[in-house]
Amino acid sequence: MLFDGVLAAGPVRELVSDSAWLRAMLDAEAALAGACADTGLVPRDAADKIAAACAAARYDPAELGRAAADSGNPAAPLVRALTAEVGGEAARYVHLGATSQDIVDTAAMLVARAARTAVLADLDACCDALAGLAGAHRRTVQAGRTLLQQALPTSFGLVAAGWLASLSAAGSALRSVVLPAQLGGAVGTLASLGADGPAVASAYARRLGLAEPDLPWHTDRGPVAALADALGRVCGSVAKIAGDLVLLAQTEVGEVSESAEGAGGSSTMPHKQNPVAAISARAAALQAPGMVSTLLTAMAHEHQRAAGAWHAEWRPQRELLCATGSAMWWLRTSLARLVVHADRMRANVDLAGGALLAERVTTALAPAVGRLTAHDAVAECVRAGGDLASALAGHPALGLDRERAAELLDPAGYLGAAGEFVDRALARYDAEKERR
Repeated sequence: MLFDGVLAAGPVRELVSDSAWLRAMLDAEAALAGACADTGLVPRDAADKIAAACAAARYDPAELGRAAADSGNPAAPLVRALTAEVGGEAARYVHLGATSQDIVDTAAMLVARAARTAVLADLDACCDALAGLAGAHRRTVQAGRTLLQQALPTSFGLVAAGWLASLSAAGSALRSVVLPAQLGGAVGTLASLGADGPAVASAYARRLGLAEPDLPWHTDRGPVAALADALGRVCGSVAKIAGDLVLLAQTEVGEVSESAEGAGGSSTMPHKQNPVAAISARAAALQAPGMVSTLLTAMAHEHQRAAGAWHAEWRPQRELLCATGSAMWWLRTSLARLVVHADRMRANVDLAGGALLAERVTTALAPAVGRLTAHDAVAECVRAGGDLASALAGHPALGLDRERAAELLDPAGYLGAAGEFVDRALARYDAEKERR
């Protein structure tokens, strides 16, 4: 697709493709037959024959998609095709006890599991990179910015530690999402399986490696909502980090850049080196809120089976997984390319001529001359322009010599608890890695 190189980059695109969904539905059908054999409802040789027929290469996703228009879902035509492929006596056991939603919902969880694994692999790599930046730049002075204006000094290490804390927490939330199997039959009672229904459901989940729910969740869309919420949170964290990187890479700021041969050029301006990976990460991540909203809205399922709300989930769930995968892949690429310009960070702080330290000077002098006197005198010196240290030393209300004034205007001496916060973030991240 034309836009996939940017908005569907990385491995998740294939993991949520039509072929992947088809394989997942067939895996569900094979597991159902095996579970029925495990509980004695189906002869083992029949279950084995059904499993053998669940080879994705035997079926055409496009044809199944066209046929889905008649029944309203792709599982129904797949069951017909699978039954014909099995043939003979074993064919009567295909899809035993299940309904179409059981197969599609279970496939959705299988697809989500594979996609989540890929997303988390990139997320963990990003967190490792951010931890490295936080440690390496623990004392690298950078202008802290509020409302897009320079405010007070901070450290780039603390900035990276903040990114790390956000992304790591989002990853933990995604890891904790429970992905359950779905097997309830027509109205969630498994009546067609008689007394063996619960045992079949248990064996079914076990074979698939999915969680076994206490009861079918046909119209309780909590699992879908929980996954959507976690993916949205990951995308929110990526959008923040990537957005900051784009801002810091602006020509007028120049505190970071992406370095990659042949990447980042403009079609008309040869001099440009755009932070393409960060831009693409942000673009992919910013798609998430709309899809999360759709999935949450679609939670209102009627009675025991929904008329449209269930169907509304399919596309945004797949696209949300794909967008999250692309966002993570691009952020990983951006961090791998990242060049930190610590000298430019310091130069940007120094451009303010010491004004970023006005709060420090006021705070330091308040006990001696009073807070308001110190505030007004420092403000007067800042407005006067020129060499701020000399202005402060020459102001009669402050009683400062130039050496002390210069000391107070050193941004490296006014980083507060930045170093301790970096250490805390790194310690928490190391502990989390050990728990995985």
